[in-house]
Amino acid sequence: MNITQNHLGQLELGLLSELAAFVVGENFSHHSALCPKVDVQRDVQNICCEEMHHLKNSSFYIARDASGVIQGSIRLTKWDYKAELPLQKIFDINPIDTLDCAEKVSHIWHIGRFATRKSNTDRNMFKKLMVHAVTPICKEKDSVAFAECDSKLLRVINLLGIETRIIGKSVNYLGSETIPISISAQGLSRFYHKNKDLMRVE
Repeated sequence: MNITQNHLGQLELGLLSELAAFVVGENFSHHSALCPKVDVQRDVQNICCEEMHHLKNSSFYIARDASGVIQGSIRLTKWDYKAELPLQKIFDINPIDTLDCAEKVSHIWHIGRFATRKSNTDRNMFKKLMVHAVTPICKEKDSVAFAECDSKLLRVINLLGIETRIIGKSVNYLGSETIPISISAQGLSRFYHKNKDLMRVE
């Protein structure tokens, strides 16, 4: 299964819509038995609008099967300190306010749009997508990343050796309990060095 890195632009908005539909559909598939079609359409539109503000600073990593169907996705954004992050919109949390005064941070990132197809059987796809996303964070000195993480996914991430810090109360988002977290480059280092050989952009 190939994982491609996509820097989306104005001519590729169709891909953004496809990706948003995949993320919303899989989130509800994993966590909710039924969801009104109107709610799915609303959430897809909201995600597209949110991502439009971050396109120039984002990389999307998309896993497709041999027939071209999306099996997994993740998005990494380097924050420009201007565009509103989902963390701010959903939780009303300013990332800067969560930083330790003694903590030197030069780069702030946001990890989002992580989803895997429920029927997918590639056990390594999760780790492949994650290592693609965290590589730039680990290579930039004094980096910290933020994410809104489903509670089940958070347990898996911690089991993989990624050290996270919960920075707020959970809310229901895209059909599941979602928790705001921060991850330092140091907290990613063990996972990255153990799995970096899985990274291959084709």
